Amino acid sequence: MYKAISANKRNTVLMIVIFMIIIGGLGALAAYIYEDWMITVFVVSIAAVYALVQYFVASRLAIAISGGREIEKKDAPELWRVVENLSITNGMPMPRVFVIEDPAPNAFAAGRNPKNAMVAVTTGLLGIMNKRELEAVMAHEMSHVQNYDILVSIVIFGLVSAIGMICDMLLRMTIFGRGNSRDSGPIMILGLVAMIIAPLIAMMVRLAVSRQREYLADASATLSTRDSEGMVMALEKLKKYNKPMRRQNTSIQHLYITNPIKPGFMSKLFSTHPPIDDRIARLKTNAVKM
Repeated sequence: MYKAISANKRNTVLMIVIFMIIIGGLGALAAYIYEDWMITVFVVSIAAVYALVQYFVASRLAIAISGGREIEKKDAPELWRVVENLSITNGMPMPRVFVIEDPAPNAFAAGRNPKNAMVAVTTGLLGIMNKRELEAVMAHEMSHVQNYDILVSIVIFGLVSAIGMICDMLLRMTIFGRGNSRDSGPIMILGLVAMIIAPLIAMMVRLAVSRQREYLADASATLSTRDSEGMVMALEKLKKYNKPMRRQNTSIQHLYITNPIKPGFMSKLFSTHPPIDDRIARLKTNAVKM
């Protein structure tokens, strides 16, 4: 299990490097077409600024978008005690706790580091989980924060969004602003193709990172609770009672423990979460190895 965790962390670093290569490549391509290398600096700067803004505001936006309400211990004593005990066990600050009024069972964590962590659960999840399963779910979410998964997700989401915005801008420049660009047809075609494909590649990289992070959080949760069976039970219950949330937003779907978006062909193809059956199978295999 420790080998899997290390491999996932290395893969995440690799993914971020790929993003930076894509962004730099787009900038260089546009600079070559328009014979102005300041465009490269401009493109990279846009991506960096956008990712920086996401770094500071993404967590608060996620809570606001989900409709989460911050609670105190008296509002949900069992949930509070579970989060508090896990914080002590993992040696991390107590995160702020939120409850989302929604019958769909789900949960997510936010926060760029453990000192700024937030965890949110739906009323639907609180209604179906016993204490053992609730502990597994919260251990999963808090491991996202402890492993700095949320920071990685925030940065990657910012870079994906930046790539989409940059490509849209460059496509418009290429199509409508040819006056100052090279006249070479093949170069122009290559530029157009690259600008169309780049966002798709970026999205696939983002999905790969999100799916690996879910496997990693499952594994980390079992290490924290010493209860792989509890995590399996929680996932099986999430699979059984899974349904889309009332307030759906694709920009934060990768934060949840299960996909909160209504299932469909495209949502399955571009899902930020691996199949629950695969997650359960990995947990059972790792439990046997341990």
